[in-house]
Amino acid sequence: MVNTWDQLEKLQPTILRMLKNSLLKHRVAHAYLLEGLKGVGKKEVALLFTRALFCEEKVDGYKPCESCHNCRRILNGNHPDVHIVEPDGLSIKVDQIRELQAEFAKKGVESLKKVYLLIHADRMSVSASNSLLKFLEEPNAQTTAFLITEQPQQILPTILSRCQVLTFQPLPPQVLVNRLIENGVEPTKAPLLASLTNNLEEALALNVDEWFAQAQKIVVKLYEVLDKNPLEAMVTLQYDWFGHFKEKEQIYLGLDLLLLIVKDLLYIQINKEGNIVFKGEIERLKKYALRASSRRIQIQMSAILEAKRKLQANMNPQLMMEQLVLNLQEGSSIV
Repeated sequence: MVNTWDQLEKLQPTILRMLKNSLLKHRVAHAYLLEGLKGVGKKEVALLFTRALFCEEKVDGYKPCESCHNCRRILNGNHPDVHIVEPDGLSIKVDQIRELQAEFAKKGVESLKKVYLLIHADRMSVSASNSLLKFLEEPNAQTTAFLITEQPQQILPTILSRCQVLTFQPLPPQVLVNRLIENGVEPTKAPLLASLTNNLEEALALNVDEWFAQAQKIVVKLYEVLDKNPLEAMVTLQYDWFGHFKEKEQIYLGLDLLLLIVKDLLYIQINKEGNIVFKGEIERLKKYALRASSRRIQIQMSAILEAKRKLQANMNPQLMMEQLVLNLQEGSSIV
């Protein structure tokens, strides 16, 4: 697991530089909002900073030593003054926030410091959000909060205004590619996985998922038949696609795979084959790229992005996909 200061600084240098300065200048905020894609290190950074706050032997005045009593207990998840709150079911309930408030009304077990982390802070119920807002409006000087989210727009503006917002950048795909290969993923598969998620665990799970392996074959087949008659493309859609991509998240993934194929064609045309992610299909993709104009590829990319937008707006998935196939075939007629 990546969780030391030096390791995380390579992944999120701007965030770590800001936190370093706040420690050295003794200007730790009462509340931080850590927002960014899943897997970019938000929780790891929050716990790293927490260890720095409690560390008895800081290195260079800001890095946690990782070996003192406090660092070890936080690493093991059993420090009495560090509290992690996660959704109870689908949401964080008001009772969870009230319990947190009651706990923080007490004196720290070992010091005046107290830290709490709210994981998936965007999933607070309305009453929980209002309760937390009151908590944030009356800050204790020794209390630090970390609100962690992938959806900051779902959090009350009044809560956001009381937090220092730290925006995490997506990890460079090559970083995840290297980590996947280190974990036994074939080098030809790692780029595709890294293009679909920033999360190592998710990527490793996809790598051994039979559903995902079949999904790739169906997407490649669908693109292949676009050049053929409209009836064959619709037959593939009805018998292969709809039978496999059933849930909304599965359809999103299918559209992402389709978009990556089209991007690969563009990379081939501009002589950047090193950027291709469907490495196992490179010979077939080269044939497609020879038949496509850059204008056609642009139209197809736009059509797929529009389909994703329609799916987000809750358009009927079957109707959306049928329209997409017709639009992709229209793009195929441009040479």
